[in-house]
Amino acid sequence: MTKLTHTGPISSVASQGKLVATAGYDNRVILWDVDSGQALSQGWHDHLVNHCEFSHDGKSLVTASSDYSARLWVLPEMRLQAVLAGHGDDVDMASFSPDDQKIATCALDRAVRIYDRLGICMKELRGHTGNIISVMWSADGNRLVSSSVDGTVREWDVTSGEQLHCHELAVRTDTIAFDQEERIIAGDDEGRIAIITDQRIRFYPAHRAGIKKLVCNVAQRIVATLSYDRTLAIWRIDEHGELAEINRTEIPAVIWSRAAAVLDERRLVVGTFGTRYAIYNWIENQWDVDGVSAGNAINAVSLHRGDVYTVGDAGKVCRNGKHLTDMGSLCNFLSSSDDMLFTGGQLGTLFNALNGDSLYQHHSPLNCGISFLRSGVPHLAIGTYTGEILVFRIENQSNIELVDTLKIFGNAVKGLACSGQQIFSVCANTAISWIDMESLHVSEQRQHSHEKIINACATIGNHGFASVSRDRTLRLWMNGVCETYESPHPNSVKTLCSSDDGNVLLSGSYGGTIASFDVPSRSWSGFHRPTTSGISSITYDSSNRRFIAASYDGSLHTIF
Repeated sequence: MTKLTHTGPISSVASQGKLVATAGYDNRVILWDVDSGQALSQGWHDHLVNHCEFSHDGKSLVTASSDYSARLWVLPEMRLQAVLAGHGDDVDMASFSPDDQKIATCALDRAVRIYDRLGICMKELRGHTGNIISVMWSADGNRLVSSSVDGTVREWDVTSGEQLHCHELAVRTDTIAFDQEERIIAGDDEGRIAIITDQRIRFYPAHRAGIKKLVCNVAQRIVATLSYDRTLAIWRIDEHGELAEINRTEIPAVIWSRAAAVLDERRLVVGTFGTRYAIYNWIENQWDVDGVSAGNAINAVSLHRGDVYTVGDAGKVCRNGKHLTDMGSLCNFLSSSDDMLFTGGQLGTLFNALNGDSLYQHHSPLNCGISFLRSGVPHLAIGTYTGEILVFRIENQSNIELVDTLKIFGNAVKGLACSGQQIFSVCANTAISWIDMESLHVSEQRQHSHEKIINACATIGNHGFASVSRDRTLRLWMNGVCETYESPHPNSVKTLCSSDDGNVLLSGSYGGTIASFDVPSRSWSGFHRPTTSGISSITYDSSNRRFIAASYDGSLHTIF
């Protein structure tokens, strides 16, 4: 029998007695026995799985996916019982009511839905103005609480569907929980913990970057927070709702801060960028990552001096398919400049990708990079998770100097491109900016430039820039005018690349589809699906007049 493991990052974990469930970006859900560490069974979605949760009686599991559905499974065989359909975008979370008879879901279509166990939608709750990331039930099952990128936490009456309260945190809030007194505890993108009691909100500075997961051990009065500042903190909360930090630890490179659940009175089960879950014992301050190995997903592909370089979840840089160096953790990009090739990712470390040397340390993950000439001197711009653009002067192969930190965005920088004397940057919150290369000042900025999260951008020769988004559109930004073109992609568009002359734009989606756009005729000229895994990155090979696309299954695809 083939050993069951994940081949992509684990985005969610759940615990019930001696069972653990893991949901992954490989479209897979795996049920594990904690004592033996063995996988027992698995289920599948048609796209990334974002969340999993056990029923209170331990007989069922519900999962939420980017295939726009939640699914109900019978345990332990992981037999599909019902599909909860109807959302118009990725479903980020699904949660059982206290009596296990209803399931609440939230999605990027800005709706909360309540289903019965047959998969029939009983009620839809609307009011959020941004993507909804989390939803949870009150202990009596009469209320739902949801959090969103719109900076609010909202309470809903389950019976009437009416909004009871709207708590303004003013910052994207990904994760919420109830404590022992049914106070709402939330973690936001500024690294704060918010304690919400009735209409009162108290904030506790907790992390240097966004809190991506917050869980409560109600019996122990313990709150755990995991952040993109690469720390996990343990807090004790008293009967008055006051927090006191009792432990903080560096998160190992293989851990993904997005996923955690209470395992027992002293341990957490945590998601990883690898094949299985990890365990953290907060009493002994020990991590158990035995058996966790990173998958072969490729996150970035680049041409450097005629060779094809790749890097991915394992942090291993390969040249023409052969292992070259190891960064030690997931990396998101590759950026070439003369003799230098740069990479970085979850650790917030900027590396020399050719030899693995650490060049700079930031307090949050690095998302993207672009090289350019400023006054004839090579420079590098790096986009970060916390919205800064770091600008470096490249001295030589072992030395770079930080010359400016541009605090332009309030959310993750998702893409950078340069043309002429401008750097074009796009943000997850749908804002875009043009930056003058010489002064490093913002010459223009636009908010709400797409309907949903922007994922990438590219240069259109010397004519302007292009961007792609979760809204599945391609937008051209030329001569002060925006042109919008609906793409043929059925899923969120992840990446974008242009030919050297800017006449062809090639886009790739999380659904594994590739579409080419002819700029002169303003028409889509090709569409196919080379893989069922998402397309993560595309580069252009000018010597051979071809595109090379990388996918999350570790493959490269050549497109002429």
